[in-house]
Amino acid sequence: MNFLGWLFDPAHWSGAGSIPQRLVEHIGYTALTMLIAIVIAVPLGAWIGHTGKGGFLVVGSANGLRALPTLGVLILLVQWIGLGIVGPLIALVLLAVPPVLAGTYAGVRNVDASVVDAARGMGMRGREILFGVELPNALPLITGGVRSSVLQVISTATIAAYVGLNGLGRYIIDGLSTRDFPQMIAGSILVALLAVVADLVLAGLQKLLVSPGLQTGGTTRRVRALATRSTDTAAQAA
Repeated sequence: MNFLGWLFDPAHWSGAGSIPQRLVEHIGYTALTMLIAIVIAVPLGAWIGHTGKGGFLVVGSANGLRALPTLGVLILLVQWIGLGIVGPLIALVLLAVPPVLAGTYAGVRNVDASVVDAARGMGMRGREILFGVELPNALPLITGGVRSSVLQVISTATIAAYVGLNGLGRYIIDGLSTRDFPQMIAGSILVALLAVVADLVLAGLQKLLVSPGLQTGGTTRRVRALATRSTDTAAQAA
């Protein structure tokens, strides 16, 4: 049986261990991982980028976490914690955090200094500048980091099946153990298709979240215009 025959076999699309079931499991692991990673990385990256303190820690930790061998970390965590979702989830979060953290930090830190100064001159305080100016301008880089992280998690979550987790990785690991190569190829194709679809969905979401004006620097121009009007008004009053 070739991999197309295995992939389109009706028996693999219903019942326990079916393709829809494994797909939902894989998406669930990815979504849970990304939720935890975003909750950790976005506030931390935004704070460091806003204050300028600890930037070297972001770069160092991001590079260090990316260099970790995920399979080795996964096996080590399973040895400490035992089988279940906790060990693989921690390993996936360690993989997911660096792109989101680096994207958030870089996005906030690289906002045009003149824009921040203009906002401060208009009387905006630190938190208002962060949420009203820096984060909106950083949104393209933040969403880019999230997209990169999602793709890495989708592809890496397959190895979690090595320690008993489910998802699409089951087809690859189980196929390897039984030398069922059509099943392995089909599983790999499903993971690749899921990654492509996820990236397309996130690209569309990015276009919805990031306004065309922001992408072309419209926010920067608006803040500068407001600051100019504020200065002119003050000059006239004087």
